[in-house]
Amino acid sequence: MENTVPAPTTPQNLDVALIGGGIMSATLGTLIRELEPEWSIGLFENLDQAGLESSGPWNNAGTGHSALCELNYTPASPDGSVDPTKAIGINEQWQVSRQFYAHVVEKKLIGSPKSFINALPHMSFVIGDGHADYLRTRYEALRSQPLFESIEHTEDLARIAEWAPLVAEGRNPNTRVAASRVAGGTDVDFGSLTRQLTSHLGTAGADLNFRHRVTGLERSGAGWKLTVKNRATGEKRDVNARFVFVGAGGGALSLLQASGIPEAKGFGGFPVSGQFLRNTNEATIARHHAKVYGQASVGAPPMSVPHLDTRFVDGKRSLMFGPYAGFSTNFLKTGSLLDLPLSIRAHNILPMLAVGKDNLDLTKYLVKEVLKSRSKKDEALGEYFPNAEAGEWELISAGQRVQVIKKDPKKGGVLQFGTEVITSADGTISGLLGASPGASTAAPIMIEVLRRCFPQRFAGWEPKLTEIIPSHGTALNSNPELLAEVTATTNRVLELA
Repeated sequence: MENTVPAPTTPQNLDVALIGGGIMSATLGTLIRELEPEWSIGLFENLDQAGLESSGPWNNAGTGHSALCELNYTPASPDGSVDPTKAIGINEQWQVSRQFYAHVVEKKLIGSPKSFINALPHMSFVIGDGHADYLRTRYEALRSQPLFESIEHTEDLARIAEWAPLVAEGRNPNTRVAASRVAGGTDVDFGSLTRQLTSHLGTAGADLNFRHRVTGLERSGAGWKLTVKNRATGEKRDVNARFVFVGAGGGALSLLQASGIPEAKGFGGFPVSGQFLRNTNEATIARHHAKVYGQASVGAPPMSVPHLDTRFVDGKRSLMFGPYAGFSTNFLKTGSLLDLPLSIRAHNILPMLAVGKDNLDLTKYLVKEVLKSRSKKDEALGEYFPNAEAGEWELISAGQRVQVIKKDPKKGGVLQFGTEVITSADGTISGLLGASPGASTAAPIMIEVLRRCFPQRFAGWEPKLTEIIPSHGTALNSNPELLAEVTATTNRVLELA
């Protein structure tokens, strides 16, 4: 379901204004429409349709992030042990998103699940003694957890070849390798999902405004006044809203700063860009059916973990490797080189300087990545696909990610790899900063936004939320029976079995 560009008929007063047409706004708008069908909703997106920036399928990995294969969620402790706590938390969040997807599919709010989600094994693959020892320890730490009980592990190259032949073929049999796999992983086209949810919002009465940029945001009575510019005509108008959600990806920081809310003070952003290699040979693409994640380089941000991935975009199967991180001062792929310098304020310059001082490894890594030649990129590909033919791969640009910089009482500032919800004290405005796991956790994050911003109403919404998310309020890892029930239902509805 693609969005058309409607006439600018936004009313002057809204109950809810959604800034940005990505997966976060689409998810929050859908939840609010379910909980309060009479509320007026307006969505304002700078681009021609929803889901084109960070939610776009070529701008992210498309992984249903559930910590099944992503090793950065289970770092080794100094003593070599692995704590599964963070991985369990990420997986719990993914289970909420799965249930949300199943709800909107079952209620026919969007189309076929195959249009946005496909079953795909998730696999971790490492090379060398130290990494193999770590992966074994990780497997032992996870296998006893109900959310990870189906995990498999091997150091047998022949077994790895059954799981992912491209990874095993041509590899030195004397080199120690190890792999863990969960067959029940997923690939998600977040761009398609975003557009379908947004289209549903329009059908359900929300006012969709594409090619409209929010250029101003200020207090107005008990709510907010948005200055909105129509990019097609250049016309500006004011829109009043009782509640505003800023889901503009990297562009959220400047709007939250413009709002003047004290909760946004001290926050800065560090942009990281990226590229992927995309295979062009249908025969090669057909031989790989997995998401294979490796170990990140020293100093690399989590979004730069190398992975060899099957993807399903617009119903077509593809194969990608990357990402190759880089640096640009843009906060959005379609943003401005001035985004970073214009984000610097008196209240965030010290945290940003502290982060620069404490993250020299990251700086060195990014410089190295920027200078990396195509032949060096092909060498990195060869570590995961030894028999790769360089001529089969084209280099494409990925999306921009803005890592959160925030004040820290001890260090002055810290670089946070994750997401951060910023909410005003009165709950009239909220925004989301950060990156991975991002889109995969849109449903639980947006439920948290509702909890923070509408505390007086939230208790009354809980029965409906439990209808949408049957496990609402329950940790599935502590309730294996409910986990089995939820897994069976979502597998059936989303056609993932």
